[in-house]
Amino acid sequence: MKASRKISDRNAGKLSDVLRVAPYARVSTDTEEQLSSYKSQVAYYTDLVSKRSDWVLVDIYADEAITGTQVTKREDFQRMINDCMDGKIDMIITKSISRFARNTLDTLKYVRMLKEKNIAVLFEDENINTLTMDGELLLVILSSVAQQEVENISANVKKGLKMKMKRGELVGFQSCLGYDYDVNTKQITVNQEEAEIVRYIFERYTSGIGAYVIAKELTEAGHKTKYGRVEWQDTTVLGIIKNEKYKGDLLQGKTFTVDPISKRRLDNYGEEDQFYVKNHHEPIVSEEVFEKAQDILHRRG
Repeated sequence: MKASRKISDRNAGKLSDVLRVAPYARVSTDTEEQLSSYKSQVAYYTDLVSKRSDWVLVDIYADEAITGTQVTKREDFQRMINDCMDGKIDMIITKSISRFARNTLDTLKYVRMLKEKNIAVLFEDENINTLTMDGELLLVILSSVAQQEVENISANVKKGLKMKMKRGELVGFQSCLGYDYDVNTKQITVNQEEAEIVRYIFERYTSGIGAYVIAKELTEAGHKTKYGRVEWQDTTVLGIIKNEKYKGDLLQGKTFTVDPISKRRLDNYGEEDQFYVKNHHEPIVSEEVFEKAQDILHRRG
């Protein structure tokens, strides 16, 4: 007897002529243009499914303004996978492999998981149905290309940020005690109330008092850290002592992202370029006081 059916015709062990379809859409930023794209995708899939008599729409799953490189951060994606595991979906439709998952391991993991449940994933741009294609080689190749695309975008973004740093522009400023940051002007200005705490720390440290004792004094005095904590640690005090911003300078590139998939950040010990700008903003302590604190810090080791 000649085979006349495909695996994709199955539904939880039963043959079915109607597929329960779940489109998945995603945009990666929250800009107006991208949100418009998101709405367009939702409208497109609603129309696409309604035109097919052999398809019935389960739901449209869509994530907006969420990074595509890590599927665990996409709430609707996870809801869709859970509905698949609960037997509510026969086929997922998505524009491309890069919309579904942005690295090879995640793509294969979910495709295999769904395949075991006889659930197809239809990638429109690549014209791939995961239940009817021959083997996984093509999927591996295409998902590797999608991952390379992410890495290329990341490299271009990194290059752009380095150019801004080279020009002395403030990039990715992390709040620090004593300074306020204006997101519109991208300028940092002295917060006088907090600056008094910073000056106290430098004054005490340069007079020979250790970081542990200073932290204890600040805690007992009821002063709060930049993040509102009432209990100070010696590491917090030392972090302030080491921060070149307090003498008006700016060092950028202190940390770097290892790769765009894991987004793991490490302290920069020379693996990436750094950019130092003198007299970038108003200082809180003089250069003389700051350097004296560094000498003490190095002597104590």
